[in-house]
Amino acid sequence: MKKIGICLLILCLAAGLTACAGAEETTVRVNEVTHSVFYAPLYAGMELGFFAEEGLALELTNGGGADKVMTALLTDAADIGLAGPESCIYVWQEGREDYAVVFAQLTKRDGSFLVGREAKGSFDWEQLRGSTVLGGRKGGVPEMTLEYVLRQHGLVPGEDVNVDTSVQFNMMAGAFTGGSGDYVTLFEPTATEVEREGRGVVLASLGQESGEIPYTAFFALKSTLRDRPELIDGFTRALRRSQTWVQEHSAAEIAEAIAPQFPDSDPELLTAVCQRHLDIDAWCAVPEMTKESFERLETVMRSAGELSEFADFDAIVDNSRG
Repeated sequence: MKKIGICLLILCLAAGLTACAGAEETTVRVNEVTHSVFYAPLYAGMELGFFAEEGLALELTNGGGADKVMTALLTDAADIGLAGPESCIYVWQEGREDYAVVFAQLTKRDGSFLVGREAKGSFDWEQLRGSTVLGGRKGGVPEMTLEYVLRQHGLVPGEDVNVDTSVQFNMMAGAFTGGSGDYVTLFEPTATEVEREGRGVVLASLGQESGEIPYTAFFALKSTLRDRPELIDGFTRALRRSQTWVQEHSAAEIAEAIAPQFPDSDPELLTAVCQRHLDIDAWCAVPEMTKESFERLETVMRSAGELSEFADFDAIVDNSRG
């Protein structure tokens, strides 16, 4: 009887240890280009426990620019990068063997908005002629999309409009409100905050003007996809659930879910910003990137003079995860 009791005790202890081991989460270091409501599906999945249910604990770091996100990935300071997929194209073209591969797309439009110092009647892009626009880092998707939109409206960057690329991405709002430039392109909630403070006016959506492009995506090194497939697959499954959830819920519900990610923003502001992104259909419903949208991005890059030849879609994009 005593032996049976000891055996039962050992079995219980073993079961408890197994349960504890099963409850352990894998920390995933995600370096994001900026912290913005534009990435609401990611934050909703984190707050609703979708990633935790896959055994993943996300550790977010704000890179402050796509180039810095890629640097973090290449130096093993991050496991996954969230930024414009153009950075993956640049690295692939350098001939690096262990380059970054896109495995999930998050947004399908430019999420930035053109902000001016005042509204001059009904907005027309012709109003930018002869002005200076703070456009972000040269070669980044925000800046290239801006140039693409300007050309669509008959304005030649560098001739008709001065696009200032000297200000770092996360410093643009401060530079504009401090007096630099006539216009600036800003993400949310910064654009709405600047407007509410009376220091600028939101004039237009770059995303509506440019059409659908794979604006922001998750990527990891080839070696990570090869050596840690369970991490990438679990991350993608959680993201897919997050994207579905966002598609099925209202702006107010999305704002409530992501509120812990923006503790200094009031619910009304978050709801307004979420509605603005819903209105322009900014968020992907599924994580897969299409070849057609990838090639549209390359067209934007080529028109900006940042791409001499088309890249290999099958080499840079992996839609098989999750």
